[in-house]
Amino acid sequence: MRLFLILITASIVFVSCRSKDLIRPGDTLEVAYEKAMSQFENENYSEAARAFDIVISIGRGTDIGQDAQFYLAESYFRQRRYLLAASEYSRYVQFHSNSPRRETAELREALSYYHLSPRYKLDQNYTQRAIERFRLFNDRYPNSENFTEVAGYIEELRSKLARRDFNAAEFYMRTNRYNSAAIYFGLVIDNYPESLWAERSLVNQIEAYILFAENSVERRQEERFRQALQSYSTYLQLFPQGEHRSRAEDLYDRAQAGLDRALERQPVAQN
Repeated sequence: MRLFLILITASIVFVSCRSKDLIRPGDTLEVAYEKAMSQFENENYSEAARAFDIVISIGRGTDIGQDAQFYLAESYFRQRRYLLAASEYSRYVQFHSNSPRRETAELREALSYYHLSPRYKLDQNYTQRAIERFRLFNDRYPNSENFTEVAGYIEELRSKLARRDFNAAEFYMRTNRYNSAAIYFGLVIDNYPESLWAERSLVNQIEAYILFAENSVERRQEERFRQALQSYSTYLQLFPQGEHRSRAEDLYDRAQAGLDRALERQPVAQN
């Protein structure tokens, strides 16, 4: 019984203390903001977000309202509610474009989309948004201490997009749709030439064109073997010391032999 009374008393004290930290009718804007910041500093981010939302509603157009807008976004970010965070950072920049916190808000918005970016096999809309925001950040703040870090994020996300297209190309190879495979390998080469997937894509594109030619009617084989040889030529230009050079040369020999056979089958022109 005594333990029960102690627990009840402790609960009442806790609720009483907690209620003092919540915004109540009659609180001034300054007091409401202080309570919201107290929740934030104590890492009660869910309560802080609700409190900052109230501060914004009653302090719109004031310096306190501006600060609350920023910390509302921060509260969502620290809860990992990244879509809400991105929206609030964007709103902050839109309405407070001259704020000294603008650079931080723009970086955090980009990071929110970065955290929303899924594995490469899924829809990459958030990945694209993150890349756009990171690029915009580095364009606007070329002297930022975060410039190199942001460039690394861009490279990482672009590599994910390259892997997505590479994976699609390999799917087409496995299902014997060689022309589609060659096209998707080409997307990796054209759009992500700096990625780790570019060299492999170019070698695989050579093979895709060879298989496309070998499985084509005779009258189309010459054209398609020549496409394979053109991809080999591109490989030599882009990756003269590439780690897949030996395989590329083997494929070149196969494509050249296929082209020679195709030319031999052509009828001799009559005078």
